[in-house]
Amino acid sequence: MTIHRKVFQCLLAALPLALSFSVWSAPERSELDRLAAESQTQVVNWRRHFHSNPELSNREFETAKYLQAALRDMDIEVVESGIAHTGVVGLLEGGQPGPLVAIRADMDGLPVTEQTGLDFASVVTSEYQGKDVGVMHACGHDTHMAMALGAARVLSAIRDELPGSVLFIFQPAEEGAPLGEEGGAELMLKEGLFERHKPEVIFGMHVGLNMPAGQMAVRGGPIMAAVDYLLIDVNGVQTHGARPWGGVDPIVASAQVILGLQTIASRQLNLTKVPYIITIGKIDAGVRNNIIPDKVEMHGTIRSFDLEMQDDIHARIKRTAENIAASSGATADVTITKQYPATVNDPDLTAQMLPTLARVSGERPLVTPDLVTGAEDFSFFAREVPGLYVFLSNIAPGETLAGSPSNHSPFFDMHEPSMEIGVRAFTHLVVDYLQQQQ
Repeated sequence: MTIHRKVFQCLLAALPLALSFSVWSAPERSELDRLAAESQTQVVNWRRHFHSNPELSNREFETAKYLQAALRDMDIEVVESGIAHTGVVGLLEGGQPGPLVAIRADMDGLPVTEQTGLDFASVVTSEYQGKDVGVMHACGHDTHMAMALGAARVLSAIRDELPGSVLFIFQPAEEGAPLGEEGGAELMLKEGLFERHKPEVIFGMHVGLNMPAGQMAVRGGPIMAAVDYLLIDVNGVQTHGARPWGGVDPIVASAQVILGLQTIASRQLNLTKVPYIITIGKIDAGVRNNIIPDKVEMHGTIRSFDLEMQDDIHARIKRTAENIAASSGATADVTITKQYPATVNDPDLTAQMLPTLARVSGERPLVTPDLVTGAEDFSFFAREVPGLYVFLSNIAPGETLAGSPSNHSPFFDMHEPSMEIGVRAFTHLVVDYLQQQQ
């Protein structure tokens, strides 16, 4: 049975519960939509401010100040600032007793020089790994913050009727902390965020995924991959390039290791369970064409969706590299660093909230996406409490999917009217969940 069928069966079981709350008069859902529509101009303004003023991971100082001011303008208490360096957390207390739920948005931009030609395009530059770089919100985090603030604006307007409270988590360094630093969701948790403010559930959203305009996508269970950093040092014996028999060639051994790693995916593990990827993306070796060096460094990435399979892949990589290197007289030292775990949507929460997302989606069909081999550190939050992570299309009506720039492209942009759908999705998810707990 596939994950999709399981979620569908859970959805059928959850429909009586969902239908029992199909009309909520305080406030009525139409009022949520009206408030979202009224907030759209402000949401666009927020998005354009963030887009014009991006900051790199763990350096989101001005972004944090702006977020705090926006929350306070809505009479939302800023209960955390400076957490995980620059993180901001706001707490909206509802007028009626009930659980705490969370909305999370990421804050950081990327070392990408923008080429969109937008009137509000970023011209910001900064330093990244010792180099001067352009900085751009090339992954939509500007829209994530704006939509979360839009949800805060709508929900603050109905706070007296809310049967519970809402935690707004603005998280830095989703794209990864700079070398030698900690950051992101993992550091927020390490610094005790959920010890002080632990929600029952957490909702997140990401724009992109190359879908038709205004469409949303969600699936229960794994939705985005775990990511691990792979470093393999192949050690040989240096010699003259004209006398390879005088040493041990680590370059040839490395080439054989790279090919051997691909047999893990093609021949050693069950591909019908979930996909996984082993990629070598960088090789450092040698200083001259006629010198066989004594060492090769290979840097790569591993993507997987299943915890047991993740550990098995690591063991097989180590065995494969070490044994192939040994067969030519070389040695291999394998270091694998776990970065982000797989992002897993809680199946029960997904089934519970699917009717909400389908209602918000309206005429646009809510789709089940393929597994996404990109990674997200929302996964750390979703390991602590049930999480639901949703995708929203960024492209404009009539734009072809084939020609749409992908996330991390210098041409990446957001069709701003679709942000209203994102605000509605956040607010309806919160209101429906809180109401269903009564």
